[in-house]
Order: sequence, then structure tokens, then C-alpha cells
Amino acid sequence: MQNSTILLPMLIQVSLTLFIFILLGMRKTAAIKAGGVDREKTALDNSAWPEAVVKVSNNIGNQFQTPILFYVLCTMFYLTDSVSMAVYVLAWVYSITRLIHAFVHVSSNFVPARFGLFMIGVVCLIAMTVIAYMNMPISL
Repeated sequence: MQNSTILLPMLIQVSLTLFIFILLGMRKTAAIKAGGVDREKTALDNSAWPEAVVKVSNNIGNQFQTPILFYVLCTMFYLTDSVSMAVYVLAWVYSITRLIHAFVHVSSNFVPARFGLFMIGVVCLIAMTVIAYMNMPISL
């Protein structure tokens, strides 16, 4: 397997994060145009925005939690030339669950679905971490 294949799931996650930032700007603009937004309150209190904005804003925070571990793990596999089919599949499953999680979060925000998707992603990260340990050259 070509080592650089691990970069595509990483790029998908980066693209998702950038898309969520764009979506936040679009939702904030729409909320301001619709009226009723107290700009002084929103400057210091995210909950002062309408729910549609808060959902996206909260999702941005999610993009800087477990995805950071994903980036580190993928980079480790890439740099150590140890991308296997298992790692590749786990990276794709993680990326896909993050895409679906983000969609659920900014739309229905159905917590049981979000939690299930989150847990699938965490299991992928745990498996990738175990594989990284197994591939690590250890010398004492």
C-alpha cells in the first residue's frame, strides 16, 4: 500500500473543519439579516446567538478534540512508512463518522446518533493507537 494514501482521510477531516467555519459564517450572517441578534451579547456569549448558529459553533469545538489525535496518528504512520490496510480502513471509518457526526450536530443534533458516531470514531483511534504501539521500534 502506498504510504501517502493516509493523507486523503486527513484532507477530508481538514476540509470538514474548513466547511464548518464557512457554515458558521453563513449562519451568523443569516441570523443578523433576520434581525433580533444582540451584537453586544453575542460578542461575549455564544448562547446569545440563535440555535442554528450555536449548533455550528459547538461543532467547531468538536473539530479540535479527537481530530487532533487523528492528525497525530496519521502523521506518525506516514512518517514511519507504516500505513497498512487496517490503518487505512480505520482512518476512512474515522473520517466518515466525523462527516456524519458533523451533519447530525448542525442539523437535528440527535444526541444518541452523535454519541454512537463519536464512539465509533474513538474506537478507530484506539485501534490506530494500538497499531502504532505495535509498529514502534523500541530499543532500550
